[in-house]
Amino acid sequence: MGNMSKLLNRPLKAFAIYSLLVLGCSIPVYYLIVDYIWRHELDEYNKIVSRRIESGLNKLELNDAEWSKTISLWNQTQPGTTLEKASIIKPDSIYDVTRRYTGNSDEELERYRGLSSYIRVKGKPYHLNVEINVEETHETVLAIAAVTFVFFIILLAGLVILNQKISIKVWKPFHTTLEKLKSFDLNSDKNIDFEKSGIEEFEELNGVLRQLVEKNINVFRQQKEFTENASHELQTPLAVLKSKIDLLIQNENLTQEQSELVESLNIPISRVSRINKNLLLLAKIENRQFSEDENIDISEMLNQNIGFLEEHLTAKNNVVYTQILQNIFLIANRSLVEILIVNLLLNAIRHNPENGVIRIGLTENILTISNTGDIPLDSEMLFKRFITSSNNTPSSGLGLAIVKEICGKYGWQIKYFFADNFHHFSIQF
Repeated sequence: MGNMSKLLNRPLKAFAIYSLLVLGCSIPVYYLIVDYIWRHELDEYNKIVSRRIESGLNKLELNDAEWSKTISLWNQTQPGTTLEKASIIKPDSIYDVTRRYTGNSDEELERYRGLSSYIRVKGKPYHLNVEINVEETHETVLAIAAVTFVFFIILLAGLVILNQKISIKVWKPFHTTLEKLKSFDLNSDKNIDFEKSGIEEFEELNGVLRQLVEKNINVFRQQKEFTENASHELQTPLAVLKSKIDLLIQNENLTQEQSELVESLNIPISRVSRINKNLLLLAKIENRQFSEDENIDISEMLNQNIGFLEEHLTAKNNVVYTQILQNIFLIANRSLVEILIVNLLLNAIRHNPENGVIRIGLTENILTISNTGDIPLDSEMLFKRFITSSNNTPSSGLGLAIVKEICGKYGWQIKYFFADNFHHFSIQF
């Protein structure tokens, strides 16, 4: 989950990159447009200046000597314009020129926009050049780039803020549906009531989920009813079958071979009977038939069951080390807690080698039962039904599944881990 990103952040990243590319490509376009407008305006300005100069000079009443001095003085005192005599009148032309500007100590190249115009003063042709400085290209580009970057930051900030606000509002029905699905319990036997969102896609999703949940509830209900009914129906014939086998074993007319054959039937019959009882127990737990809770001294119950299983421990020569804190109480069903403890203890004894060690610890909120082992078990398959962790010690494969179901009923956390050549099963209350 740490490397995953939220759904809305992905289009936001794409929008940001796309916006950056568009704004970046717009910089030269902006420059060309601004430069064209700027040059066009300068051309118009130069034409206006040319007409004003022509009009102003024609209003002067000067003789030839004074006129020559005036032209000379004009060229010296009017920067950006030059006036010279011409022989003929030519069409006006526009030109660009770059020259060094010597107005300060640092000479710089400057770009000028010029108008080469031919005017008539006192009926004589004159060549008039009007030039005006044009903003430097790099300065224009830098200014446009700076403005574009500022607007990109504003655009990106706006997208982030709008994305957050819109996502909270638009995705609220989705998060509501998700929370309902997280809190849904198949054992509750109730369908999920999704809220109306007014958004077509979410309504369609809720409709499909509602049908899916309803179908799963029906299937789960049928499975529970089948398991419970089958277990109930099997109890009587199994009991009759076991009693008949016991009667056959006691028959003195049986041969040795027949007795051994009948005796061998006891093992699978006992296993089937045990599986049937465990399935019936699971069905009762799932159907919430253990509802009467009471204040239980789990310390005392744990010590009692260790004593009850002393015979099994002695048979395998197991050594038991206990570290049980006294006067630890739980609010739960007494029968279920006792089943949980017995199943964990039997699991440790059954899968413990000869001369092995079993450690039992109880604190205020954690019960730990450990037994010696060689290799770790598959923790994902360990608590599934009809899964046995060892082929050497066959069992029904329902003991740990029952423990898991009991823990789930009360919201307790059961964990398995392997450390220091010990299998550890811990329950956090």
